[in-house]
Amino acid sequence: MDDSDPLATARALLATGPLCDACLGRPFADRSFGLRNEERGKGLRVAVALADDADYDAPDADACWVCEGVCGRFDELAERCVEALDGTEFDTYQLGTRVPPLVEENEVLLREDAGLEPDAGELLKSEVNREVGRRVGRLTETEVEFERPDVQLTLDLDADTVDVQRNSIAVYGRYRKLERGISQTDWEKYDHSVESFVSPAITTAHRGTEGVFHGAGREDVDALMLGTGRPFVLEVKHPRRRHVDLPELEEQVNDDGDGRVEVEGLRYATYEMVERVKMLDAGKTYRMDVEFEEPVTAADLAAAVDALDGATVDQRTPNRVSHRRADLVRERTVYDISGELVDEYHAELTVDGEGGLYVKELVSGDEGRTEPSLAGLLGVPAVVTHLDVLAVEGEDEPFADPEYLLEADGDD
Repeated sequence: MDDSDPLATARALLATGPLCDACLGRPFADRSFGLRNEERGKGLRVAVALADDADYDAPDADACWVCEGVCGRFDELAERCVEALDGTEFDTYQLGTRVPPLVEENEVLLREDAGLEPDAGELLKSEVNREVGRRVGRLTETEVEFERPDVQLTLDLDADTVDVQRNSIAVYGRYRKLERGISQTDWEKYDHSVESFVSPAITTAHRGTEGVFHGAGREDVDALMLGTGRPFVLEVKHPRRRHVDLPELEEQVNDDGDGRVEVEGLRYATYEMVERVKMLDAGKTYRMDVEFEEPVTAADLAAAVDALDGATVDQRTPNRVSHRRADLVRERTVYDISGELVDEYHAELTVDGEGGLYVKELVSGDEGRTEPSLAGLLGVPAVVTHLDVLAVEGEDEPFADPEYLLEADGDD
């Protein structure tokens, strides 16, 4: 058939059996723009009737042999989607549709019987997505989003169900750990974790099913995290609320922390932030209490510290983590280091180092696995007895960039 003649093509389609206007117009969807398929079909049906001096006869959608009534249910299907979203807060959505296999087969047969290509025009799935989707947006006063919507609706016409996928939200902040013996994430060996203090309040406030904690690195369990705190993102899974008063929530988290863990600067963040926080190779500033096995003089300590200031250090994977990390030699830079004796057996050091610098091993030497080291330069065994992290700052840190942070409602 010469499908360049619209009327001839329309006659061939109408000859296949009773067609609703939408199913008649859909094979022509790629030939005109700005019209709905129902409008295209109605126009073609009228044109054929006038050209053939025949009666205009448009069957109900329920009688259509192709869609089997689906095109007459757009309003009803949209209302069902809205009902499925009841109790869910969202600003953006996307709709997907599963069409019954028999209806998909009818679409193929329609084009085949009319002598058209199998993909001519538009398929029913696309029309349902658009027509039902636009109605959902109008009823809920929300916007369609194709990249990462707040909710993803799946309309299964065969099973006659509506599935709602609530995409996670990300809450960014910084935490301080003010008590030793607290791990960053839940670990059965320890009674408390930063996650256990932070996650429940944030997850509950957003009516989520689970909170997943992601830190920009982690400090040792026996280390404090002080100063400006460590960046983190809490990923709230399947939230029913997406907007809460974050300053108020911050106060609640800090009350739950009971002086052991506190947070600040809670903000909503893009989902991309989760990966950026996890992958951040941040520089860190540490304060350390050091104990020497033999007496050390102030002059010797000053000379050793001066040798380490700005030094590039070769560090083989430390013995203490070698069971879970690849045995590699890494180069790391000591940006700045200072220290003073407390007495001849004890000193206090402050170290500003490149991300990934093992500072305990920078002091002890780790049986020669770190070169140079404080112990090696002094010729005296040395260990870190207490470690506090004062700052975590990435050289290319995205966290202050408004492109990646979404302010809480009402904030400037």
